[in-house]
Amino acid sequence: MKIKLLVIGKTDSKEMQSLIEIYQDRLKHYAKFELQVIPDLKKAKNLSEIQQKEKEGELILKEIQSTDELVLLDENGKTFHSVGFSEFLQKKMNSGIKQLVFVVGGPYGFSETVYQKAKGKISLSKMTFSHQMIRLFVVEQIYRAFTILNNEPYHHQ
Repeated sequence: MKIKLLVIGKTDSKEMQSLIEIYQDRLKHYAKFELQVIPDLKKAKNLSEIQQKEKEGELILKEIQSTDELVLLDENGKTFHSVGFSEFLQKKMNSGIKQLVFVVGGPYGFSETVYQKAKGKISLSKMTFSHQMIRLFVVEQIYRAFTILNNEPYHHQ
């Protein structure tokens, strides 16, 4: 199974990008992983919140194949402990899906169309984090999940 993290907008911080790349590199040992960036909308300031979500939603759905399983990173999603998240990933791998796609939306969240297409929602915390930080957290948690599944010493209980 391939795992893709689909995000809106580039990471401005070189330090944050460097950390993300460290975990992307580590993930190569366990799974095919891709971080795909959808460019920020041009003239987004001229759009209403709903218009921005709709336009971002169109761009997100263009990147989703019919065989992909879409999981949104959403503040109202299911929360996991790291071991539970590793079990979630294992179930997805066992199910035979070709690609699991996690999506970090724009500043206003997702359009209704994207919510309808999604097979699930995951919340990383009840706290709010920047979109750049969420990218790092997701990549690190995917890496952590694989180390748990492989009984490696990275994760401590």
